[in-house]
Amino acid sequence: MTYEEAKEKYELVVGLEVHAQMLTQSKAYSSDSAEFGGLPNTNISVITLAHPGTLPKFNKKVAEYAIKMGLACHCNITEYNVFDRKNYFYPDLPKGYQITQDKTPICKGGYITIKTKQGEEKQVHLNRIHMEEDAGKSMHLAEETDTLVDLNRAGVPLIEIVSEPDIREPEDAYAYLTEVRKLVRYLDICDGNMEEGSLRCDANISIRPHGSTHLGKKVEVKNMNSIRNVQRAIEHEFMRQVELTEKGESFVSETRMFDATTGNTYSLRTKEDLNDYRYFPEPDLTPFIVTQDYLATVKSTMPALPNELKTKFIEQYGLPEYDAMVLTDTKEIALYFEELCQVTNNYKAASNWMMGPIKSYLNELTLHVSEFALKPAQIAEIIALVETGKLSFATASQKLFPQFIEKPQQTAAALAQSLDLVQDSSDDLIKPLITAALAKFPDKIKEYKNGKTGLLGLFVGEVMKASKGKADPKKVNELVVAELEK
Repeated sequence: MTYEEAKEKYELVVGLEVHAQMLTQSKAYSSDSAEFGGLPNTNISVITLAHPGTLPKFNKKVAEYAIKMGLACHCNITEYNVFDRKNYFYPDLPKGYQITQDKTPICKGGYITIKTKQGEEKQVHLNRIHMEEDAGKSMHLAEETDTLVDLNRAGVPLIEIVSEPDIREPEDAYAYLTEVRKLVRYLDICDGNMEEGSLRCDANISIRPHGSTHLGKKVEVKNMNSIRNVQRAIEHEFMRQVELTEKGESFVSETRMFDATTGNTYSLRTKEDLNDYRYFPEPDLTPFIVTQDYLATVKSTMPALPNELKTKFIEQYGLPEYDAMVLTDTKEIALYFEELCQVTNNYKAASNWMMGPIKSYLNELTLHVSEFALKPAQIAEIIALVETGKLSFATASQKLFPQFIEKPQQTAAALAQSLDLVQDSSDDLIKPLITAALAKFPDKIKEYKNGKTGLLGLFVGEVMKASKGKADPKKVNELVVAELEK
């Protein structure tokens, strides 16, 4: 059965669980550093190591970050929060249990808006967002029989974002994760780096015949280190379950791992009893109360979010939807564009510069926009030179722009002058050049007048070449046409 045939007969049902590591300086319940990349087992203390008699202390910054994500996702914020112990065998969490939230997740409900592959907006509803701590990391070196454990990550704060089973297409899962990553980055609560494990996703996947309202047997897939791999894993697991069902074979509810090399999933452990965790209230932590005053304080620190900026760019700056989507893809580009729009009124030109020369330059050198040498006001200077006809866009982007990056202490106008780039649009310069250019092609002029109007580019190009690029192409075009129509 092909994938298309399977989609016609069966409906894919997916819910995603996303773990986002919080960008706090210290861990969730101790003062140990939460920084990534330290030497193994250096960011630890007696609390991380769960020595007898040690007690956790809640990091309030974790709650602030969780609430920010909840507000961004239109969630209801829980006022009375208690912590729970999740008892399970963790070989890399010394306590032998994880401090999490079971009965009182700090954020309930809410939704994240995505754009489907058909271009329609869809709300993926959330079940909850709760706070918890991360486990350490077990490492298995090649050809070694021993397991090494690095406890630096143990206790690092997480939020877990649990969606409802609202996703019906692998592409929608891709879009959802892209939006989650964009939100945590806009909020500055997580760097969203899936390769380093600071953003991790588990997919709960099932199938059912079209028209059925009964949820099928759920399989959880782990170990996906990119958004694209999440999509690939869902596509594979959908087909695996369809093929087994078509053969009349049953399959168990289990946890499977995804192998990015082969594109297949394989069984990790069975999960016939879905209640395989044991919770009870954490006795060493007092409840955390979210007061209205505290909630108002957190709300006051919320930045503009991607959808707000996208709407603003379309409605206030008159940009096409495509431009607005590209410009809000990353927070830093969106804010740079916002600042640029404060110093120029030519918003479309500003967008073209951001999506064209600036983005190409940053991508080519793998630079962050904070490392870009030119300030928004300097880009506005270039835009003004093009707008007033002193430079063509081609000259500005290809010749002035790279030189301006090298010499940002100069003004754009002075640099253009010193490089002899400023256009001369006077008739006194252009008309003699047109006369000389046309004199070279008497036969082509006859062809043009006989309807071969495509030759106009030849004449204009000859004039531009003679002017060494200093003539205004638009003006040259107008004057050449006027001369030919005589």
